[in-house]
Amino acid sequence: MGMLGLVSSPPIPTIHNLCPPVQPLRRNFKNFKHGKKQVTCCFEIQNNLSSHELSRNGRRHAICQIAALFSAISSTVSAARAAETELQEDYELYKDETDKFSLLVPRDWIKGEGKADGQRSVTAFYPESSPVSNVSVIITGLSADYTRMESFGNVDAFAETLVNSLDRSWKRPRGQAAKLLTAKSKNGMYYVEYSLQKPGESKIRLLSVVGMAMNGWYNRLYTVTGQYLEDDADKYGSKIEKSISSFKIA
Repeated sequence: MGMLGLVSSPPIPTIHNLCPPVQPLRRNFKNFKHGKKQVTCCFEIQNNLSSHELSRNGRRHAICQIAALFSAISSTVSAARAAETELQEDYELYKDETDKFSLLVPRDWIKGEGKADGQRSVTAFYPESSPVSNVSVIITGLSADYTRMESFGNVDAFAETLVNSLDRSWKRPRGQAAKLLTAKSKNGMYYVEYSLQKPGESKIRLLSVVGMAMNGWYNRLYTVTGQYLEDDADKYGSKIEKSISSFKIA
């Protein structure tokens, strides 16, 4: 385990309308450096989010800043038993006593932590063999107007606005394509799954759960995002889905 440091990347422009242009795919992802290892994490989700920006008048503005995805997985009793066995063998429960959250992570994945923009708390888990596949937890403060996820609108509006703000497939020359796959609300949190693909590059699948909680002084937004190349779905897909779906706020 070690401290993560942000490798510098071009700044994302401030948003001035509902769905402003966003930077190309590589600029929607930032690199963490852990020793000699660089890990690419998605930060479009909470990029430029701050307590100043998150006023009620800026609700739709804020949605365009939040990027995230999720795949809801139903299970039977037998599947639950199999998952329990798998948990014992391949996963461990990570608990953050300071920020009050927990999630399952593969036992052999590396953990790194640090700060994004000097404010947002970031914890990332990733396999040694892949710089793209990872699960990251980003926590940022919210204004008092935001008391629950519905403050951003319902989950369908939230997800559609998010994905539409990232899609540039209609431009000529064709830009990044963003496609919404699933969106649902459960236990006060939003689960969203979508894909991103730049022309000539591999498609990236993203799954996220977004929720909020009070830390005793102010509300905080938790954005947990798992990502992997679709070419690596057999290797990392089920692991990331399990980690994202296991996330809980204490």
